[in-house]
Amino acid sequence: MDKVALSELRDIAQYERVRESERARIIERKRPRRVGLGENLTLLFENHDTVLFQVQEMMRTERIVDEGKIQDELDTYNALIPGPGELSATLFIEIPGIARLPTGEMRAAVNRFRGIDEGHVRLQIGPHVVPARFERGDTHEEKMAAVHYVRFAVPEEAQPMLADAGAVVRLVCTHPNHPATTDLAPETRAELAADLA
Repeated sequence: MDKVALSELRDIAQYERVRESERARIIERKRPRRVGLGENLTLLFENHDTVLFQVQEMMRTERIVDEGKIQDELDTYNALIPGPGELSATLFIEIPGIARLPTGEMRAAVNRFRGIDEGHVRLQIGPHVVPARFERGDTHEEKMAAVHYVRFAVPEEAQPMLADAGAVVRLVCTHPNHPATTDLAPETRAELAADLA
């Protein structure tokens, strides 16, 4: 999958003129790529379009106009684009009402997920079990992050199974504080198969 190039980016004024239509398009594009895993985990499978939108939004929000700083944003977000044979996702720990909790309780709620990067998140494609590789090992920090970046190295023989309606394709979490399983919808499987093509 191609990385986002500097030449694809609109300057802030140009982007502002098309932002609403782009935002609506990306919301629809993300819909089949967003997968809930139990009550508190969501994975958003990233691709070229999701990363391009994120960079444009960062430029807009932070008012970034310097080409060097724009390139820094591109380098950061392009790391989310999967390589050959990979799927890439942003994993969100989402706890309803967390913003209303006192800081200590908020931290404790997120810290319940410590160790989730130790093989607890997996993609099952037929008989193939593909563990998520977390980009940063920060789940043991005192204040654990609520957003993580993960990759799945999908074996070549498993890739065609994404399009096989008879094959089981699911996300699994075996963390003791959040056991969950979600079967992937056909439209999600189609998106992921396209990512791997």
